[in-house]
Amino acid sequence: MAKAFKFGLKGITGYLEPAERDLLRGLLDDVISMLDSDARDNEDPLAALIGLDMDVKQPSDRALLRLLPNVLKDDDDGSLEFRQLTERSVRESKVGALRATAMGLDKDELVLTLEDATRWSMALNDVRLVLSERLDIRDEADAEHIHSMQDWSQAEDVESYLALVYNFTTWLQESLVQAMISARQAKS
Repeated sequence: MAKAFKFGLKGITGYLEPAERDLLRGLLDDVISMLDSDARDNEDPLAALIGLDMDVKQPSDRALLRLLPNVLKDDDDGSLEFRQLTERSVRESKVGALRATAMGLDKDELVLTLEDATRWSMALNDVRLVLSERLDIRDEADAEHIHSMQDWSQAEDVESYLALVYNFTTWLQESLVQAMISARQAKS
């Protein structure tokens, strides 16, 4: 059974069983596949180098839109222009954190530096954003309903299973953030 992240002499440590690591690795890989854009044929190399993507559009998948939201609420043209200038680098940054986290799942006991923990927190947040969108969490009542599902033996359908996975990743991220706070307090 997983043990919460804690800050101590070795740094930020946690423990995951092999099945938990496999689950988390699968979730990370799923989000990576959502974000990883294919290289385009006949793409302008200079545009690719500076991160410009004039062909980008607002994602139609709500979960992907949660990961890559519009920056301007009531300005579609302004949001599209910003997306063209930044989305490639945002995707690359997110995929980098997700991959680094997946690579860190090679041992039962996890030992993270503060920098590693920051990447893990970003990756877990992205996983949670996708799960929350798939679970259609829109308000506090929806979140309470999902949080009430705690018993793995009662996972009867996809929604209850996803809810349990969401609760697990939430718990994992909360313990990581608390360990990061303790680490920062110890440094000051």
